[in-house]
Amino acid sequence: MKPIFPSALLLLAVCSLPMDGRTTETFVDARTYPTQAVGWERFRAVEARLVGGFNDVCGDTFCEGEYHNLQALRFRCSVEAASGRVEECVWTFTGSTARVDAASGAIVVDARTWACRAPLAANTQLPVLLQTLEQGQALHAPLPGTPDSMYDGLTECL
Repeated sequence: MKPIFPSALLLLAVCSLPMDGRTTETFVDARTYPTQAVGWERFRAVEARLVGGFNDVCGDTFCEGEYHNLQALRFRCSVEAASGRVEECVWTFTGSTARVDAASGAIVVDARTWACRAPLAANTQLPVLLQTLEQGQALHAPLPGTPDSMYDGLTECL
């Protein structure tokens, strides 16, 4: 049997890529669906709306407790590349509390992160989810196929 040379392997890899430019990955980041040019700005705008809604309610709700300085980090969704079905969405947060140790003068810090899953219905399509979160108050909008909102998901998580 003749050995396969590196250049032949490269040709084999290139020839196995789809000709229409689509990915061969099963799941992709929602920011790049259906393409990065189309998905990036729309998803980032929805994320900004969610963060704004969180900041509006934080002081009276989630930020009243031990971690009064909660900060929203990133909202990410995975999407089935072939169908646009959302597999899951996770919104991450961080918060901390600090105190002075009276005996040593050291600052004692308790810093945490949370990964909050969105309460999505099965088979939610990304375009429908984004359209929902673009309307009115994104944080309180009922998610497609469910009576729950992103806010409801956060109350279970934070």
